[in-house]
Amino acid sequence: MILSRTGALFCFTLIIPLTLSVAAPSFTVDYKNNSFLKDGEYFRYISGSIHYSRIPRSYWKDRLLKMYMAGLNAVQTYVPWNFHEPVPGVYDFSGDRDLEYFLQLCQDVGLLVILRPGPYICAEWDMGGLPAWLLKKKDIVLRSSDPDYLAAVDKWMAKLLPMMKPYLYQNRGPIITVQVENEYGSYFACDFDYLRHLLKLFRSHLGGDVVLFSTDGAGVNYLKCGALQGVYATVDFGPGGNVTAAFEAQRHSEPHGPLVNSEFYTGWLDHWGEHHSVVQTEAVVKSLNEILELGANVNLYMFIGGTNFAYWNGANTPYAPQPTSYDYDAPLTEAGDLTQKYFAIRDVIKKYKKIPDGVLPPSTPKFAYGAVQMKKLRTVSESLDILSMSGPVKSLYPLTFVELNQHFGFVLYRTSLPVDCLNPTPLSSPLNGVHDRAYVSVDRRAVGILERDRTISINITGKAGSRLDLLVENMGRVNYGKYINDFKGLVSNLTLGAETLRNWTVFSLSIDEVVKEGLLWDTVSLQDSDSAHTATPPTYLSPPTFYGGTLEIPDHIPDLPQDTYIQFPDWSKGQVWINGVNVGRYWPSRGPQVTLFVPASLLSTTSPNNITVLELEACPCTRGQCVVEFTHTPLINSTVTHIKPYTREKTLNTL
Repeated sequence: MILSRTGALFCFTLIIPLTLSVAAPSFTVDYKNNSFLKDGEYFRYISGSIHYSRIPRSYWKDRLLKMYMAGLNAVQTYVPWNFHEPVPGVYDFSGDRDLEYFLQLCQDVGLLVILRPGPYICAEWDMGGLPAWLLKKKDIVLRSSDPDYLAAVDKWMAKLLPMMKPYLYQNRGPIITVQVENEYGSYFACDFDYLRHLLKLFRSHLGGDVVLFSTDGAGVNYLKCGALQGVYATVDFGPGGNVTAAFEAQRHSEPHGPLVNSEFYTGWLDHWGEHHSVVQTEAVVKSLNEILELGANVNLYMFIGGTNFAYWNGANTPYAPQPTSYDYDAPLTEAGDLTQKYFAIRDVIKKYKKIPDGVLPPSTPKFAYGAVQMKKLRTVSESLDILSMSGPVKSLYPLTFVELNQHFGFVLYRTSLPVDCLNPTPLSSPLNGVHDRAYVSVDRRAVGILERDRTISINITGKAGSRLDLLVENMGRVNYGKYINDFKGLVSNLTLGAETLRNWTVFSLSIDEVVKEGLLWDTVSLQDSDSAHTATPPTYLSPPTFYGGTLEIPDHIPDLPQDTYIQFPDWSKGQVWINGVNVGRYWPSRGPQVTLFVPASLLSTTSPNNITVLELEACPCTRGQCVVEFTHTPLINSTVTHIKPYTREKTLNTL
């Protein structure tokens, strides 16, 4: 009895002190001392941006470890709404979309998280992360108090934010701060009711303790519409400018509290037809050192850029789409390789905090698998019976992608020439309504390309009744500025001479699903192929055509498969899939990107690796070698066709 009572007392005395000694974690803003407080102690974060949506899940830990070993104590990541809700009410958080797994990995590695859930993120991502199905309401005002927009935002955030709440630092997770919207001061709407709605929404789901913040350009004009009481205002700016002056803009909205640069640019974005952006390491480390000397918090955007796989790249205006690579000239390359910039930044951070002990993960090995012979499978027009799963739609005038319930990829528009065009007659888009690129054929003969903002008219010939096909490619939706409501397809009428074309048959194409199922490989080298009907014009245009080949990787060689890069010698422009996975767009005829990154996780040593290519303009197969090549060396800075560079005010203010 005494032993029992003593034992109970013993347990009681052990439990009580433990309960009293474990305080709830806290992360707050200390306005008095101009800093953050983590568990009541002064805290300054040195963070780096990583987008889980641009990196295969199998490499998340490798990239996070490299960031941790550089001396970072936090990472910043966006949550792209359209990546997780492809159609209304259907959510995907599996595989490469497993955000909760990513957050847990961050915590396991020892990194805190700055979460940027949008709903708008920019990020050089398709439509700034907003789902294209929002455009079903044609006159919707995105990023505003438009009731239809708010209803969709509320529903999405009611799904996302409760998932995030257990990962808040206050709940013993890694998330220390959460951004509300993104760079709203650069948007035309300036709708404070919208921002207040978001603030109330975030608080209702996340509680009153989490630090909410905003990010805007380092200028008072940006903060005028971007800052909101109750949301801590931060700024973004790159190297080479006056650091003190940039933070003075933040002080205009936040007279007290920590100095924060939420996007310190280590590099810059690319566009097709422009030179690959490079920001000198010396400029980056100089400004970074000045920021840290001031005691400011900083996030390096990007620390690793990654890849715009499939169709996820965005675009700017005048229309300038971004390439597949999102290397960004960052400290870690697109493939996660260590660079001189990485080590230089690490040396700066060493001056202000202890770098973790341990072995730095090396760059992943790359393998040059060599050339793969390709053969013609079939043209797009020959494949409509399998590509158009929903069947053709008849319409007096063209329908947009959204009206067809298709958001990415390609749609084929077909009509007949209403009159004889014995002499070259202009086929035109008077209202610049080709969004974004149309590959034009008459009676299965490739005759030209219409391109948004560049080529809105071409001359064609043909007889009345001849079949006119336009395969229209969505090259990526605008992600920044007031034109993010970016409709795709033929968004206005076409004319032939002075006559408006009518009576369209429209085919919504499910190319990704068909490639994944291997349906294009059932028939090869068809006798009735479009090539038999195609004269080769001086530009060597040919109808959009699928090609296939197989790469066999020996299973007896240790450490294979390894990462690699695929390139397209003498091919023009198109899309490539490996084992049914959409690797991205290639466009070596325009550049600057020539090779596409292929992670080892897509490859197999136990079975042949199927490579499917959709060449949209012209391939070398009719006039020479018909191969794609796998190399160990990336090439993303070889501009072939130069286009006037895109600029936006942020560029001028920061680089």
